[in-house]
Amino acid sequence: MNAIQNPILRGFNPDPSICRVGDDYYIATSTFEWFPGVQIHHSRDLKNWKLVARPLNRISQLSMKGIPDSCGVWAPCLTYDKGVFYLVFTNVKSFDGVWKDTPNYMVTTTDILGDWSEPIYLTSRGFDGSLFHDTDGKKWFVSMRVDHRNGRFFGGIEMQEYDPIQKKLIGEVYYITKGTDLGLTEGPHLYKRDDYYYIVLAEGGTEYGHAMSVGRSTSIFGPYEFHPENPFISAAEDANNVLQKAGHGDLVQTQNGDWYAVFLVGRPLSTHGNCTLGRETAIEEVIWKDGWPWLKCGGRIPREQIPMSGLAEYVFEGSNEKVHFNNGSIPIEFQSLRIPVSSEWCDLTARKGFLRLYGKESLTSLHNQSLLARRIQDFHVVVSTELEFHPKNIHHMAGLVFYYNAGHYHYACVTANSSGTKKFLSVFSSDNYKMSFQDELKDITAFDSIVIRGEMNRDQLQFYYSTDGINFMSIGKVLDASILSDDHVRNGRSRYRPAFTGSFVGMCCQDLAMNSHYADFKWFSYKEIKTE
Repeated sequence: MNAIQNPILRGFNPDPSICRVGDDYYIATSTFEWFPGVQIHHSRDLKNWKLVARPLNRISQLSMKGIPDSCGVWAPCLTYDKGVFYLVFTNVKSFDGVWKDTPNYMVTTTDILGDWSEPIYLTSRGFDGSLFHDTDGKKWFVSMRVDHRNGRFFGGIEMQEYDPIQKKLIGEVYYITKGTDLGLTEGPHLYKRDDYYYIVLAEGGTEYGHAMSVGRSTSIFGPYEFHPENPFISAAEDANNVLQKAGHGDLVQTQNGDWYAVFLVGRPLSTHGNCTLGRETAIEEVIWKDGWPWLKCGGRIPREQIPMSGLAEYVFEGSNEKVHFNNGSIPIEFQSLRIPVSSEWCDLTARKGFLRLYGKESLTSLHNQSLLARRIQDFHVVVSTELEFHPKNIHHMAGLVFYYNAGHYHYACVTANSSGTKKFLSVFSSDNYKMSFQDELKDITAFDSIVIRGEMNRDQLQFYYSTDGINFMSIGKVLDASILSDDHVRNGRSRYRPAFTGSFVGMCCQDLAMNSHYADFKWFSYKEIKTE
């Protein structure tokens, strides 16, 4: 059977918002502290998807230097109306304490692959905003409300009109629903179908109790009654389902009249275990019955495979496993942390055929890191890079890093002794900011270049190295890759911390003395090992 395989967007791609324009489908997902902001994937058949854009690509649109881990861009909403694409997003600035700084913005464009406008400020009352284009021409901004009083935090859903002429919110703020008894109500999307307005909500928290709820009302202002078998989508009742954490989603109608839901999921390494790939995007068939949406398969639990849509299959050309830095561009799969790529720290022209990274701050920095990384999108991957690096002291480091956030990573790096007379390959790790340095050091003083390889297979990570690019030797012990997950980060703290991303792997360079010493990377290879 020609089927759609879930998740449709593998690896860290949460909070999907889907938009159809003619025969084309676009999904926008959250990127948090990774720059550029917002991932947009394109499809024509709902099965095959290609990353085509990251619209928030300049500091004037997205300023994130210094923001905490898992803050930044939350829950974008992508919509289209009368020739214009609208993208609403939150740039979360702080999370600690009762106060949450959550400014919401909107950018627009007539070309989804082109430049987007400067941001229009909307409000800071909450997050997870969306834009609804009503049939009477009015536009409504809908979001959750942050309530700092008496430990509430989740204060329900509010709505305010957006004026595209004045480019601001206008008029009364309407409180339209508190959500259901599942609580932790966020991620609202509004729709209109026949005689009803429908509201889709993310509820239950973005962990194993997560869910997608649906309400309806004959008035946009409410009151909203909720689905007779709410939640509409959730895996909470089946701990053994492959797709867990199902919730926070959106609905779309095809050009053929069929309906689908997209929503986030997680694939744990064990029952209710750690999800090293982060929260991913899945899809399910939807039918309407008695004025309510239902999963076509029955029940509320999402499936790994669903039947192919009635759309003609459209396959995109795949990306290369091995990237040579000789064409003057960095593949779209790579992102930086909090700041845009610039010649100040990342240069493809300084040495022909190489990517030069100028060492900046440490891996714990929330400001200026010299790091380029891509999502890990499969449980078993082999990642390699070749670099030339001539460290002069212990403050110079460069290599291959498997990274979750500033407190959780595994790093195989080239460094030096204090005098710079010896060059070593070293492996160290950070787990909740507790550093561990492996005893084994490899003296590579005699070699200009070295290939570093990391093989991550579910919860295990082993580093290797080669001085000739052919023969590889292991370095250090097998590492715990499961620490690179939302679940580990969240559960390893004495207080709740945001942990909403996923595992990345990439190249980095540090100069903790002068922020200037560089490393040259010749190529980068990412290979997924498919196993039954």
